[in-house]
Order: sequence, then C-alpha cells, then structure tokens
Amino acid sequence: MRNIKKEVCVLDTSVATSNVGDEIIMSSVRKELNSLFEWGFFTRLPAKEHIFRVGLGVIRRSDYTFVGGTNFLSSFMNKFRAWQIWLWQAFFIREKIILMGVGWRDYQGLPNFYTKLLLKLVLDKKAFHSVRDDYTKKKLESIGFKNVVNTACPTMWLLTEAHCNDIPQEKSERVIFTLTTYLPDLELDKTFVETLLAKYKEVVFWPQGRGDLDYFYSLGLDAEAKVRIISPNLDSYDSYLYQNESDYIGTRLHGGIRAIQNKKRTLIIGVDNRAEEKKVDFNLNVVSRGDWDGLNNFISGKFPTKVKIPVVEINLWKEQFCR
Repeated sequence: MRNIKKEVCVLDTSVATSNVGDEIIMSSVRKELNSLFEWGFFTRLPAKEHIFRVGLGVIRRSDYTFVGGTNFLSSFMNKFRAWQIWLWQAFFIREKIILMGVGWRDYQGLPNFYTKLLLKLVLDKKAFHSVRDDYTKKKLESIGFKNVVNTACPTMWLLTEAHCNDIPQEKSERVIFTLTTYLPDLELDKTFVETLLAKYKEVVFWPQGRGDLDYFYSLGLDAEAKVRIISPNLDSYDSYLYQNESDYIGTRLHGGIRAIQNKKRTLIIGVDNRAEEKKVDFNLNVVSRGDWDGLNNFISGKFPTKVKIPVVEINLWKEQFCR
C-alpha cells in the first residue's frame, strides 16, 4: 500500500478566514493529499492562528507537514503575518514544513533578514516545495532555496486539456460575477457590472468575501434589482454552478478557478499579481480591470479555455512522497 501509516499534518488556511476562496483552495489541497496518502492519518491545524504546545507537538511527530495554497509568503514576514508563526516557534519545528501551491503576497522588494531567517529555519531543505507561480519561485530562489517547483495552485491540477475542451466557448445567457472589497475601484467596478447587465439576460452576484456584498451596494447601481444575489458560502456557489449554464466573470481568482473546475466559461478580471502571474504562467483567461475591449471581446466572441498545467513539475513534487 502506498504511503501506509504516514502521519500527515496540514496547516489549513481556510480556518479563521473571511474569504471563501481559501475554502476553495483547501478543498483541492485535501483532495490531492488524500489521493497521495491513501492510508495516511491526517491532522489539521490552523495556519492563520498561532500554534502552541499541542500543535507544535503534532508537527514534530508528523512524517510530513504541508502548508496549502494562498498568498502566504511575503518579503516582510515580520510585518505581513498571513502565516501566524514566530521565530521561537520555528526553532521547535525546524525544517518540517513543505509548501504546496503557496504564493507570494504581492510584488515586493527583496526579502528582509527576518523573512530569510524564518523560512530557512522552518522550510524542509530536502523536499521539493510547490509554489503557485514563477514569481514566487524566484523569490524563494533569491533566499537560497533551489528545491522549488512551479506547479500552479492545487486548484488547477485537474484542469487538463480534456477537461478544458468540455468548456463552452461561446456566451451563455447568464453570468455570475464577483467583486473584491479590499481592492476597490468604484467607477471601474460600477461600469463592469453595468456592462454585464447590458450583455446578459440574467446576472448573478456571489459575495466570496466579507464586505463584498456591502461593496456591491456601495456602487450605487440603478439596476440593483436586476441582479440576483446568492448566499456567500461555497455550498451555494457550487450548487449554482452545478445547476446552471452560466459564464463566470469576476475579480475573485479562486471563484473563477472553481467555475473552471465546474466547466464554466470563465474570465478573471485581474486586480492583483496573482491573476496576472497565472495568466503568464498558465494561460488563464485574464484581462485587467478597465480593459473594456478585452471584456467585450470575451463576452461576444468565441473564447476557448486552454489552461496549461505544469504536469512534469506536479508529478515531480508528488513522486517524492512515493519513494
């Protein structure tokens, strides 16, 4: 039996978060790890809360400890603490952490001394680490990590050519969209929603994160009543995608990837480095916010989905656990 009796710890980034996108990421992380460690014993710990005696003990005794997905790293980890870990904790779990589809917070300068020290203490020096884009790979290499492969986010690992070929290329009669409250642009986002209302018979809004619904109302649209709103949870979103023929267009990256997983025609509106890097590395359908020609061309034209999955890198990362 493959990987029998392995103890596997997962630092879960969907705990203590107000962004359902983290649930989308972790659902794929769990699916991939359950397949990889069919007979593994799994323990989950929160990645966005500090871990103390019990949790540190779990990590120390586990055969493998994974951090799954999200923009968890930054050049200034003493300032941006998406990953709630202190230096003293790192000494107790030295070289125990393996990255799985993790990304860098944003376009930033060189990692500072604190970041270099923390990551060199806590990351496994022998295992291959999986990152979600080439930008993150280069950042880790600048610190001295050569054992890094760009696998894309685990949410994309099943977006094969055969899967993408089943996705419609032409416009649906309805569209589901998302907005991002922490990266607002009232003028551009209002025009974006008005464009959808003009182009589609039915327009649906899914609030992926806390504050997204309030932000939608703050746009002051005259046609608010024409927008159907579904509940801000993953079950509601999955149910909509399963039951409806629909396009997805929106600023939420993982809302878009979930739509592609469900074989929906998808355009992601890029508002940060994550979508732009995935467009470059993996050929996701992405246009910048405010690119009205790009948006209208997608809506009206014939648009194939041709995601390029780094199969070699994914297999290299997986196979290290099967030896």
